[in-house]
Amino acid sequence: MTAATPAGATQVDSAMVTTVMETEAREAPERIDGQLQANAEIMAKLGERLRREPPKFAMIVGRGSSDHAGVFAKYLIEIETGVPTFAAAPSVSSVYGRTLKLDGALVIVISQSGRSPDILAQARMAKEAGAYTVALVNDESAPIKDIVDQTVPLKAGPEKAVAATKSYLATLAAVLQLVANWTDDRALLEAVDKLPQTLRDAVAADTQLRPEDLAAVKNLVVLGRGPGYGITRELALKLKEVCNIHAESFSSAEFLHGPVTLVEQKLTVINVPIEDESFEAHSEQIADIIRRGGTLVNLHVPSKGVHPRVAPLALLQRFYIDVAHVAVSRGINPDEPAGLKKVTQTL
Repeated sequence: MTAATPAGATQVDSAMVTTVMETEAREAPERIDGQLQANAEIMAKLGERLRREPPKFAMIVGRGSSDHAGVFAKYLIEIETGVPTFAAAPSVSSVYGRTLKLDGALVIVISQSGRSPDILAQARMAKEAGAYTVALVNDESAPIKDIVDQTVPLKAGPEKAVAATKSYLATLAAVLQLVANWTDDRALLEAVDKLPQTLRDAVAADTQLRPEDLAAVKNLVVLGRGPGYGITRELALKLKEVCNIHAESFSSAEFLHGPVTLVEQKLTVINVPIEDESFEAHSEQIADIIRRGGTLVNLHVPSKGVHPRVAPLALLQRFYIDVAHVAVSRGINPDEPAGLKKVTQTL
């Protein structure tokens, strides 16, 4: 297959890096290595604080990829700490002017720029309503730092491609480091320490998602369970953003409640299996889709023995590299998808 070359890129062998998106994705292991080291003291203190004053519940504030990171955070926090966690609706404060009852809550604000008006309004409201507020932010000079109780810098560095890659992985790494310190779980702490190498292994792994897998595909679904489902939204978003494929994300359990009827129309399904407590049930649901005639594209964690809470990041690291090549094969420049810009300001 001859791949079209995006503007500003050079026609090279498909194994070589041709886009800014892929270049930035490949930076993630080193960026996260620096991030984990730089934030070790901050996270240790946050963990002590959350154990000393356990929150009644947690609320995640974010938009776009940051909101998707919040889905991963919800599963991780609820599984590992038992604290009920939910996503905020930022317009409740920015548009409707309402104040929530957040006394005793942990509010985690996720924002790459830390500047969107609705995110700032929600953070300000949460702080004034009595929540303990933490911001995960890439731009350390952003105004969000003057609102929240604690800023956690993501240290992902500048990101020029419109489609976020390394900054999203850095966000998930920060969530992992926060929860590991919160629970003081030795196995999870060790897995977080090994995360940069786990991601390096994923970068060096074989291609999983190939251009020919999606050559004629216009619609598909991405299925996972638990923290694996947490990253399926990001996979679906990237397929929409950089490949112009209508992709939707579902929990594999939820997919059986109605949408599974679409499989009989030869629907393509991207399978995101994570070998955790959900693996057996998820595998049964995927087997049902195969029996119904679905076309399956199987992704997997690139290396064995990865802690199940860290595994989604390894799978996502490989996907980012592969999806950039899929975009180029479809004649699309993934660095500048039509109609999108890097920072979106919403009210």
